[in-house]
Amino acid sequence: MNRNTNDLILKTMTSIIAFILLGFSLYLFFAGHNAPGGGFIGGLMTSAAIVLMNMAYGQSATKNSLPVNFRFLFKLGLIIALATGFGSFLFNEPFLSQTFAYFQLPILGRTELATALLFDLGVYFTVIGVTMTIILSIAGDREEASQ
Repeated sequence: MNRNTNDLILKTMTSIIAFILLGFSLYLFFAGHNAPGGGFIGGLMTSAAIVLMNMAYGQSATKNSLPVNFRFLFKLGLIIALATGFGSFLFNEPFLSQTFAYFQLPILGRTELATALLFDLGVYFTVIGVTMTIILSIAGDREEASQ
């Protein structure tokens, strides 16, 4: 396959679509503890945006613009998710019990924050890390096979 093709339209649209996908993934992530969505689908949407950037700009350009170690990211996500689950034991509550409180935040005003959001953050990181590790491993194997 010729990698020197003029793909200006793909790169231009990727910038727009990836921005929309990332914004929507953050919406799904933050809506997750009160409405459908959360860490899993938000992580999949973020992974889709990264895969799209990888397809349009190439793996080396994507790694330079997103210097993230995805293997570390899914380990961090697992630690966060497990810590929120076991954190409930500190308050003599059952595993994965959740609580919430209202806080006055500078820009957002009065906002509800729940411990489910921390669990969703762990799931979000885990899904991104696992998905991108698998996809980049397959893409690396394919590049090696074509050479």
